[in-house]
Amino acid sequence: MSSSRNPSVVVVDDHLDMARLVAGKLVDDGWRARVADSGRAALAAIAADPPDVVITDLRMPDIDGLAVVDAARHTSAVIVMTAFGEIATAVEAMRRGAWHYVSKPVRLAELVQLARRALAERGGAAVTQIVGTSTAIQEVLAAAVRVARADVPVLVRGETGTGKELVAHAIHAASDRRDGPFVAINCAAMPEGLVESELFGHTRGAFTGATADREGVFGAASGGTLFLDEIGDMPLAIQAKLLRVLQEHEVRAVGADRTHAVDVRVIAGTHQDLEQRVRDGRFRSDLLYRLDVVPIRVPALRERRDDIALLAQHFLARTRARGGATCVERFSDDLLAALRSYGWPGNVRELENVVQRLAILGTASELDAGDLRRLAPHLTGSPPAFETARDELVPLREVEDQYIAWVMQRCDANRTRAAQILGVDPSTLYRRAQSTRTRKDEP
Repeated sequence: MSSSRNPSVVVVDDHLDMARLVAGKLVDDGWRARVADSGRAALAAIAADPPDVVITDLRMPDIDGLAVVDAARHTSAVIVMTAFGEIATAVEAMRRGAWHYVSKPVRLAELVQLARRALAERGGAAVTQIVGTSTAIQEVLAAAVRVARADVPVLVRGETGTGKELVAHAIHAASDRRDGPFVAINCAAMPEGLVESELFGHTRGAFTGATADREGVFGAASGGTLFLDEIGDMPLAIQAKLLRVLQEHEVRAVGADRTHAVDVRVIAGTHQDLEQRVRDGRFRSDLLYRLDVVPIRVPALRERRDDIALLAQHFLARTRARGGATCVERFSDDLLAALRSYGWPGNVRELENVVQRLAILGTASELDAGDLRRLAPHLTGSPPAFETARDELVPLREVEDQYIAWVMQRCDANRTRAAQILGVDPSTLYRRAQSTRTRKDEP
């Protein structure tokens, strides 16, 4: 949803004059309006910049209004316009999540009033950028909306790159805390010696380098939601302190002699088998029970292949909307079929990276499967073997990085499984990946 003060709307009708007439009336009422003359154009506009409200015709020649409802209902309030005799279709649109419907010929003043009501009922909440119409992802979104009403901890499980933080955002946006802050922190990325300070804050002089009082993320998230990603990598000693915070709703800053109350909802995320980590003595069972009040599992991309084409088009539209220097406007059916057939070990994050590469390197308005083979060959072939023989001597770190990358490929990007094979902690792999990216970015 737009962050501008003026509400935004997309008006969709294959009769462009009609779309412009409706949009003009809304502009007069203070809205920022865009028009789309087809369902396909509407999907691109919604993906590029989700509006507050979508007003769409139902019957269109390429992609009908029901598909527009499916694509927009989680980011926008959708009002459908129906012709005489299409009431059954309008009811189906409402069942799929449309906010309201009006019969043609529409009265513009009534449509403006409906748009205002739709905006008011949404309450200005932030919206999730989760894209997909598959049953698997719709179940996740339905669960997120249900759990949002109960102010209890949530544990979001799923492989790396599936969008666990987006699900946490969706829960926050649908909750009574939507007007409060949403703060996310990756537990695996925090240096072990600073985890407590990052979470709970510290006082001046609490340790070397603490030159001033500092508020931790619990304080920063007061009145809102705190997302603790990769909770399985949190040190045991900090787990005990986190458990007390969840039980007592108060924190003690490092170096402080008293606690202070916090009003924060905690959502945790993990790609690990926490039950196994409990058995291994690396995660507290009482903390797991406290966090796992309402579990939500985010499916891997290979489990929701029906969403791959829609996601690819969404990421392409977003790349173009952000001013990316690209001439690519669309993907051919055979390219989308190739994307659907790939295993996506890196999940949605990997798909987004591939689409960005295609958009940047592509040289035609429409890319096909041949372009995919040329620009992203790893998607159409088997993973390369790890070779120990070298033509030249290289640093040990380079060989280690290549072997780790190969093991991660063989494990479908499952960091826990790869760490078990390599005999290291999953947090070590995370830090190695961060270090490798940093070195590559250095001039």
